Amino acid sequence: MKKKSRFARYSLQDKALLMCGYILLGLFVVAIIVPMIYIVVASFMDPVTLQNKGITFDFSKWTLTAYERVISNKQIWVGFKNAVIYSVVFTVVSVAITLLAAYPMSRADFKGRGFFNVIFVITMFFGGGLIPTYLLISNLGLLDSMWAIILPGAFSVWNMIIARTYYQGIPGELREAADVDGANELVFFFKILIPVCTPVIAVLALWQFVGMWNSYFDAMIYLNDSAKQPLQLVLRSILIQNQPESGMISDMQSTAARAQLAELLKYATIIISSLPLLVMYPFFQKYFDSGIMAGSIKG
Repeated sequence: MKKKSRFARYSLQDKALLMCGYILLGLFVVAIIVPMIYIVVASFMDPVTLQNKGITFDFSKWTLTAYERVISNKQIWVGFKNAVIYSVVFTVVSVAITLLAAYPMSRADFKGRGFFNVIFVITMFFGGGLIPTYLLISNLGLLDSMWAIILPGAFSVWNMIIARTYYQGIPGELREAADVDGANELVFFFKILIPVCTPVIAVLALWQFVGMWNSYFDAMIYLNDSAKQPLQLVLRSILIQNQPESGMISDMQSTAARAQLAELLKYATIIISSLPLLVMYPFFQKYFDSGIMAGSIKG
């Protein structure tokens, strides 16, 4: 006798619910994929054709002009270099601070844990605001420096809670075995606990890198030197202000031609700025699910 499929064994209500879920997920996927396809195709389009007829898959209407101009622009590469440096340094500093802060908060024998937990949670809901923060950064002498956009957001209470929960999910026998072998707190933390926490470290690193890579507001507020600005400010200039960097369209005489190429440069810049994230995700994917789920076992 042929066994019924799992879907066939569901009740009518369950089938209807699953179908609704599949439809919603399908619409969600389409809503993500269609804009991505549009941006990729538009970045290769001839600006006149793109403006008059929209995207087309006629390869005779495609051009590499936008990529040539973006790649040949020095400010793009300066911003790209700065974005990589800021994101890597911010990720290292943030993950290190988060892991160090989460460890004592995960220990039941840590005196004052409740008090510090309340202080941490309060900072999640209340902040000083932009003006006091700016004055603090200015008084510390960090304006127009890399640390102005790295240090203020280096510690995330939410990430600390996730790391703390992950620590609490590690069997206590591991700590007891370390005590028997004579390991102190530093040896246990760096040589035993950290290697076990690779999944959550990878997840936190991915979150922090992506967050810094996509951010531009702090850099816009605290950085004045164009040589220190990240790629996101260059992209913002193109996307929001419609003002490509000097030299990218300076040889275009017609105002209409300049506007057309400026529109095309938007899509090419988006693609180039997204490449590092697209390269990173496959390497972190194997840690992502385990890091998130393992940190949610305990609360």
